[in-house]
Amino acid sequence: MKLNVPNQPDAPAIIRTYLILTSVYTLAASIIWGVNTLFLLDAGLTILQVFIVNSIFTGAMALFEIPTGVLADTRGRRVSFLLSIAILMIGTIGYVLAFFIPNNLWLFVLMSVVMGLGFTFYSGAMEAWLVDALNATGHDGELDDVFARSSMASGVAMLIGSILGGAFGSIHLTIPFIVRSSLLLIVFVIAYWLMHDLGFQPKATKLAELPKEMRLLAQSSIQYGWKNGSVRLIILAGAVQSIFLAWGFYAWQPYFLELLNQPNATWVAGVIAALISIATICGNLIVEWGLHRGRHRTTFLFCAAIGMTIGLIVVGLTSSFWVAVGFYLIAMGTMGVWGPVKQAYIHQLIPSEQRATVLSFDSLVGSGTSVVGQNGLGQLAQLRSFGAGYVSSGVISLLVLPLVWALRQRNDAADHIETDVGKSGACAAQGVPSVSGVDTYAGATTD
Repeated sequence: MKLNVPNQPDAPAIIRTYLILTSVYTLAASIIWGVNTLFLLDAGLTILQVFIVNSIFTGAMALFEIPTGVLADTRGRRVSFLLSIAILMIGTIGYVLAFFIPNNLWLFVLMSVVMGLGFTFYSGAMEAWLVDALNATGHDGELDDVFARSSMASGVAMLIGSILGGAFGSIHLTIPFIVRSSLLLIVFVIAYWLMHDLGFQPKATKLAELPKEMRLLAQSSIQYGWKNGSVRLIILAGAVQSIFLAWGFYAWQPYFLELLNQPNATWVAGVIAALISIATICGNLIVEWGLHRGRHRTTFLFCAAIGMTIGLIVVGLTSSFWVAVGFYLIAMGTMGVWGPVKQAYIHQLIPSEQRATVLSFDSLVGSGTSVVGQNGLGQLAQLRSFGAGYVSSGVISLLVLPLVWALRQRNDAADHIETDVGKSGACAAQGVPSVSGVDTYAGATTD
């Protein structure tokens, strides 16, 4: 039911704001993705030190996920997002300064911690803002569709950012980071004027009371997150993927250029990063197409997991640049399917008050396993080869399949794409938001 609030934006306006913010944010982030590893290597770090710096970034995300998620659930999602932008600007500028300083490993480590903090203020808060605002406006569409559109818009932004990053990086590898800082400033201005909390009432918590609020909300996030059997399975499946995803993303840059026998072809890295964006968009299109034909979200998740396994193993076994790139694009295309479907599934299972915190808890678990994966697979790549790391990643990804199968057996209402709209009343009675008529409380049993 739409709330009667003066000057309240409607659902299309909320979605437009969400698409604008996520697109420009992704453009700012992605402009360094194709050259980040090359940037660190050019700054004097060894390949193992590169993975150490990246894993510290991921570890910082794990450390700060719950506190920042709780802040989003108390002071508001808008405050959390604006803090994310400001902190990321500081970290990005710090990376540029570190590039010109001798013995710079310690400074890269420090700036990686700052960057990790910045991203944790973003994770969970943006999605929570969208879902709460759509519920407040009476939006009756599928969340999968909104997330797929967002992912496609972000994919286009990533495509543009990756190409620009590769082009700027061919001039000097610090330029993409400088451009990123400028884009983040633009995001901050847009968010300040367009993003306002709707469907969520920030709590006027005093600083002295914040630790208590954090403890209470953290306990609630455990109840609605880990103790919820279905949410726990989704979190564990994502955690398994996190073991190899971050490492695989950082590793392809030197690995593919090594297969091409052109280690300094920065523009090639930019083109491949752009192709990854296109592959992700294709995965998003599959979700949009499948929403009108499929019945279960777990079917999408299961197929995506199989595609990921095959893609990673072939990438590791082949000695051909073209085959490796092709199958890596297939693997990344499956993430274009997995991402929006997983998002829609988990949002049907968690209540509004703990939404950002539970999502941050999900990111925390994923970040923790990613730290292990980056260090372990990084060591394997250093001792053996990048190919061995990708084959190991494909084998690890097989563990996702039994988790998705167990999720299917729970027969959650959230698993059914087409559901009875009459169930929405039960949600309102429990104080849990319903989106697209899906009973978000029905699947939220506590084990």
